[in-house]
Amino acid sequence: MLQEMHFVRQPSSICNYRVNMMQPSVLWMLGMLTKRQIHKGRFTIAAKHHITIAEIYETELVDIEKAIAHYEQAADYYKGEESNSSANRCLLKVAAYAAQLEQYQKAIEIYEQVGTNTMDNPLLKYSAKEYFFKAALCHFIVDELNAKLALEKYEEMFPAFTDSRECKLVKKLLEAHEDQNCEAYTEAVKEFDAISRLDQWLTTMLLRIKKSLQGDGDGDLK
Repeated sequence: MLQEMHFVRQPSSICNYRVNMMQPSVLWMLGMLTKRQIHKGRFTIAAKHHITIAEIYETELVDIEKAIAHYEQAADYYKGEESNSSANRCLLKVAAYAAQLEQYQKAIEIYEQVGTNTMDNPLLKYSAKEYFFKAALCHFIVDELNAKLALEKYEEMFPAFTDSRECKLVKKLLEAHEDQNCEAYTEAVKEFDAISRLDQWLTTMLLRIKKSLQGDGDGDLK
């Protein structure tokens, strides 16, 4: 009968409950699969399982510390297999989250490491400026002098960085910060954003720096 061909939509709370109940078993299963792959010496597959676990913690359970731990483990396995590009992708996830959690030194070390590894690669060197830029911003949040010294080091290591918009922006921000000129800081960010749109991570870091300027209490980059 046609009237029997129907389904009952479950309330979202019930669906969410079922998903939440399934997550521990999925994580347990992935953990077991990972151990088996490690035992067999299949470290690349094990790394992929760690990424899957990290993504569950990242998006569904919202446990960033555990997500970081699994991305780090995946990176270690990829390094062992000399899959450096895959290892770098995992490490960059770690660096981004570390900075958000105010673990700036950890983020700086990763960005500098990946930047150094890519700046001599003809296919990847264009990305190196982004990593040194992010490392400089992390330095800036901690200490203005650290940022100046880091910028000098990056320019010496990677001369192409000097002419990049990212390097020029950091220099403008340092000058505005030194002068305690909030308007100049905001204008420099707006000019950069007009050409290269700021993502959420960069916006967060730039706001943290801006809040240290005297007389700034609006918490906005506009």
